[in-house]
Amino acid sequence: MTRMLERALYIAALALAVLCVTSLAQYAMAATPIPQAPHDALHAMGPQAGHIVDLWRVMLWTCSLVFGAILAALLFAILRAPRADATAAPDLSAVDRAEPRVRRSVASAAVASALLLFALALASVFTDRALARLSLAGAVNIEVTAHQWWWSARYLDGGHADTFVTANEIHIPVGRPVNLQLKADDVIHSLWVPSLAGKKDLIPGRSASMQFRADTPGPYRGQCAEFCGFQHALMGLLVVADPPAQYEAWVQAQRTPPAPPTGAKAIRGQQLFQSTSCAMCHAIGGTIASAQHAPDLTHLASRSTLAAGTLANTPAQLAAWIADPQKHKPGVNMPSTPISRDDLDALVAYLETLK
Repeated sequence: MTRMLERALYIAALALAVLCVTSLAQYAMAATPIPQAPHDALHAMGPQAGHIVDLWRVMLWTCSLVFGAILAALLFAILRAPRADATAAPDLSAVDRAEPRVRRSVASAAVASALLLFALALASVFTDRALARLSLAGAVNIEVTAHQWWWSARYLDGGHADTFVTANEIHIPVGRPVNLQLKADDVIHSLWVPSLAGKKDLIPGRSASMQFRADTPGPYRGQCAEFCGFQHALMGLLVVADPPAQYEAWVQAQRTPPAPPTGAKAIRGQQLFQSTSCAMCHAIGGTIASAQHAPDLTHLASRSTLAAGTLANTPAQLAAWIADPQKHKPGVNMPSTPISRDDLDALVAYLETLK
């Protein structure tokens, strides 16, 4: 085995190792706490993601074919070259000799490469046009704003009285287009729900939009795809595609303020919420808490996760989050809440009533 062949094999092995590491990193990112939610660009659940994965396959097979052809040509040249050792005289016979066959081969390869690049560019243009053709008739309009490190979502359809706000979890109807208006509150973020659509950057001071449709019911995991600070990896967004009737029921529930607490412990929890620092940042519909500096908690108990997918939404996890959020998401804006165990239980009891 010649030294050049060893070097070529080393480079190929290094490229394979890099591919494996990046694949594992993506898998690890997709394994953050939001449970049982697909996060896979190769399994499209809507037409927009389908167009993107089709383009990805065209580029993958084309580039793989070219890469294989280059490796084959390299191996052919290495194996065909005459052997020599350190004592052999240099072969200079080709210095002043015309090589029309080699020239034709190089020119043919250059033309083929240019044609393939042009074909890939055409495929990209056709994909872009296909993405733009999604009909928005009857679309659900949602304004999604990215914050460090959580998402707020304002449903815009209907009159002013029909709008409502939720956080870190949005519901959409199956089979209807969705039009997201995207904003950033602080730094640059990027929203990516790979099973439904491509990535879109959110830049402070600018508006962007994203359109997609889910054809299969179920939860889908979204993620901030632009490094935005210490807890970037824990900035998940759950997109739940519901059958139309179920979605309408969810919308009506979101538009209705939660019923006042009835139990003594929950009533005590509401008093604590409104009299401590909680109400300085959070809002709860139907109460005096109306701050907009942190996630809206109006229907917190109906959500699957806490802290943008960091924890499962259970009473125990909710208590642990309130007591020491820095333990679970270091750097998050929410401070620890130094209250007694009885007060913490009352606060959790109240928040659990916010269905």
